[in-house]
Amino acid sequence: MFLAIDAGNSNIVFGFYDENQQKWVHEFRVNTFKELSTLKLERELHLFFLENSIKNDRITQVGISSVVPEVNSVLQQFCREYLEKSCYLISGKSYARLNVKTARPNEIGSDLMCNVAAAYDRFKTACIIVDFGTALTFTVVGEDGKIMGVNIVPGLKTAIKALFSNTSKLPEVELKMPKSALGKSTSHSIQAGILYGYTGLVKGMLDTIQKEIGHQCRIIATGGLSSILTTLEDAFDVVDRNLTLEGIRIITLANTLSITEDLDI
Repeated sequence: MFLAIDAGNSNIVFGFYDENQQKWVHEFRVNTFKELSTLKLERELHLFFLENSIKNDRITQVGISSVVPEVNSVLQQFCREYLEKSCYLISGKSYARLNVKTARPNEIGSDLMCNVAAAYDRFKTACIIVDFGTALTFTVVGEDGKIMGVNIVPGLKTAIKALFSNTSKLPEVELKMPKSALGKSTSHSIQAGILYGYTGLVKGMLDTIQKEIGHQCRIIATGGLSSILTTLEDAFDVVDRNLTLEGIRIITLANTLSITEDLDI
């Protein structure tokens, strides 16, 4: 079983891939805290392992993508001490053996590179990956696997929290798609404004990008909030919540297998 750890700004996701079934079988999330401790991780994961009958010896490899450097040492320590496994931490040096390339490997987030690696491995053609996370990102990959550019805007939850935090009377509302774009109450008005507004934002961004590059692309949506905007269902070829996890697996295997091959030589 392969364990992919995706450390983002809001959550740390632990994804478990069963090689025999060839699919992701379990997912566990913890909130991202910069003061996160190994002990806290051990307590939370221990219960999850028991509930899902996961034993440490079933985990064969561990790969980590992190955009929160403050938690990296904790995650590595957790792997060493609790799982008794070494782990592979994805960095700017991890992409040399991939079919996808970027001109700035040390600047682009490893989560975005994982998305790109998984999407291009799946379609092997030009793609736009829309990641609904703390930030809403659009990563554009050419037919040759080279990243053409990235767009970043505040994510859905970030927009809601910004509105709630910077106003006196507007409440923090549930991220639920309303039936009407015309708000009938304060909560409904916020939901309609944010969610229908982001629907237009995503459609407009996809249209603008494809017009600029001169051809259509495969459109893949991912991220924990990718299913919220039901009005965008026809805009995506695929919605894959596990895209980042799959990219972690692809990048880790590409690098750990290459190390093994080099040692055999």
